[in-house]
Amino acid sequence: MSDAMESLYPFLYSDTSDLSAVLDQVRASTVAKVAEIGELRRAVGARDGARIAECARQAAARFGAGGRLFAFGNGGSATDAQQLATLFLNPAPSHGAGRAPALPAFGLANDTSVVTALCNDVGVEVVFARQLAAFGGRNDIAVGLSTSGNSANLVRAFDEASRRGMLTIGLAGYDGGKMAELDSIDYLFVVPSSSVHRIQEAQTTIYQVLWELTVEEVAHVPRHTR
Repeated sequence: MSDAMESLYPFLYSDTSDLSAVLDQVRASTVAKVAEIGELRRAVGARDGARIAECARQAAARFGAGGRLFAFGNGGSATDAQQLATLFLNPAPSHGAGRAPALPAFGLANDTSVVTALCNDVGVEVVFARQLAAFGGRNDIAVGLSTSGNSANLVRAFDEASRRGMLTIGLAGYDGGKMAELDSIDYLFVVPSSSVHRIQEAQTTIYQVLWELTVEEVAHVPRHTR
């Protein structure tokens, strides 16, 4: 047990460990991870850059027609979904050019009363689909994030969103999992990695770029109310 603790927290054992060697290992590991995520982001950009731009144009058209964005995911992906919704709803000022337009966006994992009620009374597999059934319309946008691509509640949500004519956008890792088999996802962006950490870092870049391109396009789309 002490050996395991020392490997996890070497700074607690600096009197018995070679601290210089530990710092060298940490430095090398950090450099390797930075290089890995940089290469992964470049690969995704080269493969999917044009599709991300087209997806942004489609999303801007939906917002221009009075649509809203609904983002969802589980665990860390729920946090990313909330961040994506926040980018659209409360954008930060951009390079001295003023604040980007606020657009209606919601994170479907945020309302704990709704989420826990659906999980307890029906099942976790419907937690996003039921909300889309209640709120979603043909001008709206559904964005689901998963590292594995296999989340059953995302599969159900995309099927529900597609039935309602929503623009559907998926972010997944590995080889896309079950999400890659769906006809109900209009735009699927897969991060080809087996590391959950690298997948989520790359997905952050994808949805940040998607947001930036969408708000640029919105400026050229006539706005209508629902």
